[in-house]
Amino acid sequence: MDSYKFPVMRLKRKLSDPTKTPLLLVACGSFSPITFLHLRMFVMASDYVKHNTNFELIGGYLSPVSDAYKKQGLASAEHRVNMCQLAIDKVSRSAEWLMVDTWEAEKAEYQPTALVLDHFDHEINVVRKGVEAANGERKQVHISLLAGADLIQTMSQPGVWAEKDLDHILGRYGSFIVERTGTDIDEALASLQSYRDNIYVIQQLIQNDVSSTKIRLFLKRGMSVQFLLPAPVVEYIEQNHLFQDDNRASTASLVTTNGEKGKASAS
Repeated sequence: MDSYKFPVMRLKRKLSDPTKTPLLLVACGSFSPITFLHLRMFVMASDYVKHNTNFELIGGYLSPVSDAYKKQGLASAEHRVNMCQLAIDKVSRSAEWLMVDTWEAEKAEYQPTALVLDHFDHEINVVRKGVEAANGERKQVHISLLAGADLIQTMSQPGVWAEKDLDHILGRYGSFIVERTGTDIDEALASLQSYRDNIYVIQQLIQNDVSSTKIRLFLKRGMSVQFLLPAPVVEYIEQNHLFQDDNRASTASLVTTNGEKGKASAS
């Protein structure tokens, strides 16, 4: 971790409206591989924040889990970080505030979501002392988790999440939740009423049920995933022969984004 550097190149430098609360969105996940829906979640959240809250969005981060997560179908952290970076490198102006943070991915041990959010809070509000408003005042940034409704569904199930982690995530940071096909959001929220004011539900007006699990299944069966993922990610998967055998990515050889073999950069 000696070489780790928190990415800030796309953070909004100044808050436009000093009456609003600056907001930073963090999406934690496997991203094995990253899909258009992962990116679309940030855009939907941006629209929701703009039209329905008193927040002003200053940035968004993808935080891939480390290899210690050991989930079936999990490509190596290096591959997943590279794919996330490729996915956001050429995003449109409407989402040019997206970044990939490798702190979680580089850890040897699995990091609970609560600790990951603490990491962002430290980097933004302690190290950088928040963000400057147009009137010169520095304001603390509200860090919040961005996730699909399936996450809230697991949070509502007894025993799945540690109570202290649940309280830390939803009580301190809150969450922006994007509706997903097949998830009853109202039922999931029923047992989380004490956190209801910190949970913002974003309606998915154009249904999209693309998932990394389905993408891996397509690839394992030799089916095309064109137009389901950003084109550079599809190319990277093909070059590195990912998700083709037993849903575990080979780490023997990595192909860099310019086609040369070697150790690909995670930056």
